[in-house]
Amino acid sequence: MSNEYKKLQIKKIAFREWLILSILLLALTAVLSLLRLTERLDLVLYDRIMQINTQPARDDILIVAIDDYSLAELGRWPWPRAYHAQLLNQINAAKPAAVGLDILFTEAEAVTENQQESGDQQLAEALQQSNKVVLPLVSESAGKGLSTVKPVSILTNAARQLSHIHLELDKDGIARSVFLREGMQGEWWPHFALAMKDVGQNTAPGTEKYLPGARLSASVRNAGQSENSWQRDFQMHVPFAGSSGHFQSVPYVSVMRGEVPVSLLQGKYIIVGPTALGMADSYPTPVTGSEGVISGVEINANVLAGLLNEKAIQFAHQWQILIWNMLLLMLTLIAYQFLSPRKALIATLSMILLSLASSLALMRWLAYWVPMSPAVIALLLAYPLWSWRRLEAAIKYLAAEFSLLEQEPHLLPEFTDDEEKATIELTDTLEKSIQDVHLAANRVRDLRQFISDSLASLPDATLVTTTDGNVLLSNQAARAYFAGIGQPKVNDSLVPYLFANMSAPANFDHTDGRNFSWWDILDIKLTKAMSQGFEVRDPRGQDLLIKSAPAYNADKQLVGWIVSMVNITAIRAAERSRDETLHFISHDMRSPQASILALLEMQKEPQTALPTEEFMSRIEKASRITLGLADNFVQLARAESQDYRYEEVDFQDVLLDATEEMWSLAHSKNIRFKMQIHDQEYLVRIDRSLMTRVLTNLISNAIKYSPRDTSITCSLKLERNLADVTVVCSIQDQGYGIARAEQSKLFQRFQRFKTNEQPKNDGVGLGMVFVKAVLDRHYASIDFVSAPNEGTTFHIRLPGLIV
Repeated sequence: MSNEYKKLQIKKIAFREWLILSILLLALTAVLSLLRLTERLDLVLYDRIMQINTQPARDDILIVAIDDYSLAELGRWPWPRAYHAQLLNQINAAKPAAVGLDILFTEAEAVTENQQESGDQQLAEALQQSNKVVLPLVSESAGKGLSTVKPVSILTNAARQLSHIHLELDKDGIARSVFLREGMQGEWWPHFALAMKDVGQNTAPGTEKYLPGARLSASVRNAGQSENSWQRDFQMHVPFAGSSGHFQSVPYVSVMRGEVPVSLLQGKYIIVGPTALGMADSYPTPVTGSEGVISGVEINANVLAGLLNEKAIQFAHQWQILIWNMLLLMLTLIAYQFLSPRKALIATLSMILLSLASSLALMRWLAYWVPMSPAVIALLLAYPLWSWRRLEAAIKYLAAEFSLLEQEPHLLPEFTDDEEKATIELTDTLEKSIQDVHLAANRVRDLRQFISDSLASLPDATLVTTTDGNVLLSNQAARAYFAGIGQPKVNDSLVPYLFANMSAPANFDHTDGRNFSWWDILDIKLTKAMSQGFEVRDPRGQDLLIKSAPAYNADKQLVGWIVSMVNITAIRAAERSRDETLHFISHDMRSPQASILALLEMQKEPQTALPTEEFMSRIEKASRITLGLADNFVQLARAESQDYRYEEVDFQDVLLDATEEMWSLAHSKNIRFKMQIHDQEYLVRIDRSLMTRVLTNLISNAIKYSPRDTSITCSLKLERNLADVTVVCSIQDQGYGIARAEQSKLFQRFQRFKTNEQPKNDGVGLGMVFVKAVLDRHYASIDFVSAPNEGTTFHIRLPGLIV
């Protein structure tokens, strides 16, 4: 009865603690939701979801960009308006759906004596001829309140529509929305993108069937129409399709010169505006992220895409946000009453993921934004607070049980001096109880330290788990390994989840035909198989040998498992290298020797004997193949050894030596060398002979894999940084190129590439391995660009010496 009574008391205490905690957390969630205290955090989450939720760019929206290239071609801004007229004439000929000039024409252009017709007049004629052009206007404060600044009258009268180009910046300075209608004194103008849609669909302003965004109340819209107050309506949260460069763009100057195909302009919504650095009106948006800002024309393209797709972000009402956040929190709190701490933690994390996933799903498929930060904050507090209060209740019960530990056998020797013994004998009952708890706790700590030290001394990664696979102890090798594969938390994790990203063992089969599961390492029926171990491959491509063994208590009851992992990557790599080498020796090295023997046998018989000249030629060819293969192995062995002789040399001398050495081979195929070397020094510290071999290998490959009558370009340049200099050597051929699927294998042993167009090559596939080995020892790098039938360009970057 005593134990049952204690359990009942603990249960009452736990329920009371749960009820108080639930009321406090629900109240916190309500306050955060109603007072919008997490608005900044919600906006950050909104931006991250918007970055994930990118959409394909519409192919009927085209940006004609006033970019750096156009400025370089046409001169400094502003350009004569005759340029804009010429541009519009080119666009008009392609019959676009609508054209938006995101350029302000608020001042008339001066007329020179040489002009027969003003630039404004030419532009106005182009606008009238098109009858599809939207021009922007802005509001400004001239000291007497706001006023509207329109384009010059001749352009205003010629444009199809006027529109505003204002953006709405939130408290954090990020543009997430626009007002589709703005105006003053009863006169309203559509947003630039809305006006383009109206023109493209031949819709009169104010009669649109789809006009998204939150409307202002009638009293607010009608107030102050006689005053100098700027009014806004239909706030649309933009469903950004992507960041800078997402929409198709062509240079202004290319369109103006007629270099852009008519098919690219026909039927398109064309936005003309600046994107050049320092010229464009740029703003931070949810999708820019670390890129910083996006130009105004690209923001307008995103707004136009949303309007054409009839899709805009809709924000949930406050009562909807409150209900959804409270519901998630309440479900989690109820689950606490029925779940174990581990499962409660999983439930908490699942609810947090569910809240974030629901926000993402609603945004992605319904364009509906429901902030979940209040629930996430409450859930982050719920499990620690609930665990703390439940532990407090448990401690009250456990405190009475500590004294019983004194009766447990002492597994480790204890050292107590005479003075401490005398102190224990003289203490009263309370102090004696406290001392018993202290001694019992010390025994547990000592025992754990003993086990931890024993575990830490093991060279292999080792885990000690419960019967259900929950990790209790792990040594430093295990923690370091799992941290290296992105799983820093090992203790209290489930072993099957720690191994979930590893490959299934290939040499493990169930007798009943079942598929392998990581829970099998905790199956007592498979103890014999698990003790022998099985091989897997981890996410980093390492080979591991995993073993598990059961652990029993004194009563021969299963209390846990000991799981060990042995890294056998080096062993398997050595085996693979051995197999490759044996294959090479048995095939590539053996073949020419076998050919020589066969020729000798044939030469003994008059019937099969070859002419002397042909016989000697074949013997010479086979011998040279054998010698070349052996030389490749010797050179690779030297490249991987420690015997390097460094000296300071001018790298152009090394490059010239390599090209001179390869001249005869290139001449045999009528391949020319083109040298692009500026008259300066390219000082490096290298092993000259090995680096010369690196260059000859690259040039030799360029010759072998190039057709006749082509050229090879060798160039050198210096890249200077603040504190160092890099020598860049480039070798470009006009050869057959390397297929994309084979490019990743280029620096692997025994890899040879061939296409149908190129001749057979007798190489063994060690040349590029040698190149990579030598460059790695020089702290240099190599990269390349290649495409089939377009040639290959290799770039070597070596640390240079500062003169």
